[in-house]
Amino acid sequence: MTNTTSTTTTPPSADRPRAGRREWTALGVLMLPLLLVSMDVSVLYFAIPAISADLEPSGTQQLWIFDIYAFVLAGLLMTMGSLGDRIGRRRLLLIGAAAFGAASLVAAYADSAGTLIAARAVLGIGGATLMPSTMALVRTMFTDPTQRAKAIGVWSGVMTAGIALGSVLSGVLVQFFFWWGSVFLVNLPAMVLLLVLGPLLLPESKNPAPGRFDLLSVPLSMAAVLPVIYGLKKIPSEGVHPLYVVSVAVGLLFAALFVHRQHTAASPMISPALFRGRGFAPAVVLNLVSSFAMMGSAFFTTQYLQSVLGKSAMEAALWALLPSVPIGMAAPAAAALVQKGVNRAYVVTAGFAIAAAGYGMLALAGPDSLWLVLAAAGVLASGIVAVLSQMTDLALSAAPVEKAGAASSLLETGAEFGGALGMAVLGSIGTAIYRHGVPSSAPAAAHETLGGALAVARHLPGRAGDALATAAREAFTSGMHGAALTGAVVLLLAATGAATTLRRIHVRETAAPGTETEPAKASA
Repeated sequence: MTNTTSTTTTPPSADRPRAGRREWTALGVLMLPLLLVSMDVSVLYFAIPAISADLEPSGTQQLWIFDIYAFVLAGLLMTMGSLGDRIGRRRLLLIGAAAFGAASLVAAYADSAGTLIAARAVLGIGGATLMPSTMALVRTMFTDPTQRAKAIGVWSGVMTAGIALGSVLSGVLVQFFFWWGSVFLVNLPAMVLLLVLGPLLLPESKNPAPGRFDLLSVPLSMAAVLPVIYGLKKIPSEGVHPLYVVSVAVGLLFAALFVHRQHTAASPMISPALFRGRGFAPAVVLNLVSSFAMMGSAFFTTQYLQSVLGKSAMEAALWALLPSVPIGMAAPAAAALVQKGVNRAYVVTAGFAIAAAGYGMLALAGPDSLWLVLAAAGVLASGIVAVLSQMTDLALSAAPVEKAGAASSLLETGAEFGGALGMAVLGSIGTAIYRHGVPSSAPAAAHETLGGALAVARHLPGRAGDALATAAREAFTSGMHGAALTGAVVLLLAATGAATTLRRIHVRETAAPGTETEPAKASA
């Protein structure tokens, strides 16, 4: 017998207004901040040499210039998602856009490393307001399930494309046109456009009875997220150091305290009721696994293009854009199948199986397999994007509309955890195999990373250097094979889990009195 879960709060189909030109135009406006927030994860890829020459940061400062944005973003997602449910998602979006634009201007003209780090931190705060707000507003504007699925497909595609485009855009700007500050100035026109058009096109929506904001949950959520993300990001590059293990353990301890607080607080930041809908928890978990697979593969393919094939950073970024064409079609294709009556469980299962096949192709690559690696990346990412779009749609459909911001923030936080975990687990497996494959007679630096081995090889005479470089590239490729096979197994297990847990989950949307939704209007 099919079980039906009724968890959401939109009117029955006959009374559900379909989105028109205004809503679809508003979606285009919402994609601007989403694209820029995702681009800022990778936008410093080419700019950092110019920044180092100009601002002369220390090694520690350079690391923080890179990392502070992602850390602050991950740490504040849940806080901002819950805040948006209380004060209004459009209001929070516009506040975040103003902060993001102002911080971009400061970053562009920063005269010291400390100023740039502070500006990047504020960019992270702004990004944390923008990401869950955009997803929650999509949930509010598109009440028709078919239209919402299409809109979420667009959201997923833009989010994925932004990360790839960030590095390419920074390379073009820095190498061919402007100085390093231009990678931040590109944010300004989009944020100004959002601030002008947002009040005209975007409806305001919020929870009419949210209760008091639980301030204690804010530091608890950050203490839970940041140490775990930090530890997991460091392990792939620097090994399983006790400091990083302790960091993860401390984060997990605070995560337990955060969960306890949500169950005992009178007005929790993240309501445990979100997980009572049978579709929500599986969506969050499978979304996390998808991010695990996506970032785990990126850890290897990026290094493969540069260090194994010898491409420059700019060449590698441009080659990495080729798989974007099939990736862009994956989410709409998945949505179309579900709308035609194919069970979502089968679509998600197929997505995981396709992604596993991509990992299988990666396991067949040799030290000179450019096209095979690009094809593998395209197949893998296409399967994952199809899953991500469906899990986002399921989670937002299963969550009450008045908690759309909190639901969105949980999905995004889970994705951050999954990405860091994928890099840590698969990266560690690949590194272990690499170190075993490097000749024991090679210097210690060659055993640490492929980049270290190539640097050592350049200083060795003649055939000795060539032999070490060849052995290191082959060892890295073997490590990639081991990680790819592990990733394929994880995805096949996820496919099995999706087939069993999602098969009987069908969300029936019912009316929910009391959700405040105001039409878009110009500010006075």
